[in-house]
Amino acid sequence: MWIPRYVEARLRHAARTRPVLVLTGARQTGKTSTLRRLFPAHGFVSLDLPTEAEQAEREPAAFLRRHPAPVIIDEVQYAPGLFRHLKAAVDARRSRHGQYLLTGSQKFTLMRGVAESLAGRADIVDLETLSWFELRAARPRESLEGAIVRGGFPELQANADIDAAAFYNSYLATYLERDIRALAHVGSLRDFERFLRACALRSANLLNKADLARDIGIAPSTSNSWLSMLEASGQIVLLEPWFSNRTTSLVKSPKLYLADTGLLCALLNIRTEEALRQSPWAGAAWETYVCAQLRHRERRAGRTGSLFFWRDRTREVDFVTDVGGRTELFEAKWTELANTGDCGNLHIVRDLMGPRRVDRASVVCRTAHAHPLANGFDALSLTDLG
Repeated sequence: MWIPRYVEARLRHAARTRPVLVLTGARQTGKTSTLRRLFPAHGFVSLDLPTEAEQAEREPAAFLRRHPAPVIIDEVQYAPGLFRHLKAAVDARRSRHGQYLLTGSQKFTLMRGVAESLAGRADIVDLETLSWFELRAARPRESLEGAIVRGGFPELQANADIDAAAFYNSYLATYLERDIRALAHVGSLRDFERFLRACALRSANLLNKADLARDIGIAPSTSNSWLSMLEASGQIVLLEPWFSNRTTSLVKSPKLYLADTGLLCALLNIRTEEALRQSPWAGAAWETYVCAQLRHRERRAGRTGSLFFWRDRTREVDFVTDVGGRTELFEAKWTELANTGDCGNLHIVRDLMGPRRVDRASVVCRTAHAHPLANGFDALSLTDLG
C-alpha cells in the first residue's frame, strides 16, 4: 500500500527547475521510496553499501561515470568527497534539471557538503514521518490514539501486519549502531540509549541541559553533543521561544520534542491505545503530536522558522506561529471537550502581545468538530488545524 506524501508535487517541481534535489529526513521516513516512485527513469545507487560509498569517496569521477545522470544517490552523506565532483558535473550541464536527486539522513554532514559545493544549485526538501492528514487520506478509519501510538513511519502504517514493538526495537538498534557511530564517537551505546529515553521522558518540556546530563551521569559537553546528534538525525526537535524586545523576561531555553510519537511511545513503553489513555504522559504525547502537525502545516505553506512557543516565569502558551508579525496562539490539551478554563494563558498572552497582532487563539484538543469558546477563542481538532 502506497501512502501519497504532500511533498510529491514540490519534488516534481524541483526536479523540473533545479539541477540538484536534496531530500533530507530521519531514517525510514520514506525518502528513497518516494524518489524512486516519482522518478522511475532515474538510475539508482545507495551509499549504504560500503563498496559504493568507498568508491564515491575515493574515486568520485569514476563513480559518477558508472552512475551517470539522471540518478538518485541514496544516503549521500557517507561520501562527503563526492560533493565537489557533483558541482563540476552539474556546472558542465547547468541547463539540465533533475540531474542528481540526493537523499540523506544525517542533516549536519549532508548540509555541510551542500553549502560548500552545491549552493545555488540545489533545492532542499525535508521529509518527516506521516502527518495526520496524509494518514487519514489513506486510512480514513484510523483512530487518533492509534496514530499517536503507532506513529507516522510509512512502512508501519502501510502494512498493519508489522509488529510495532519489533519495528521500533529494530529501528533503535540500527540507529544506535549505524548513525550514532558515524556521526561521532560515543563511548557507551548503553549510556546513549539511556540518554534517548531520558529525552523521551522530557518531550514537550522545557530543555534543561544540566539536569539531563546529571540524570544520565555524563558531562554537560557530552549532553550538548548528543542533543546535536539527535537533532541532526531527525530524532528530536528543539522548538525556540518567541520573544520581542518588549518581553525581555521571557524564558530563552528551547522546548524538547521527539520528532515522532510512535518512537516516543515505544521509548515510554506505551504499546496500546488504552495504555496511552491511562498513561501520565498522555498530555505530553498529545502535545508532541500537535507539534508535529503544526510543523507539517507550516511546511505545506512554504514557511520555515515560523513556529515557536511562548513562556515567561509563570505562564506558557504551547505554540506560536509568527508570519510577518501576525501571530496565532495554540494550546494543546488532552481532552475531548475544551472549555473556557483551558484559555487562561491564551487570554493573558493575547493581551500581552496586543489583540490586534493575534489573528487566532485556539485550544487544539481531541474534539470531533471545531466549536467556539468564550471571548473569541475556539476549540480545534487536528483536521481543523490543517
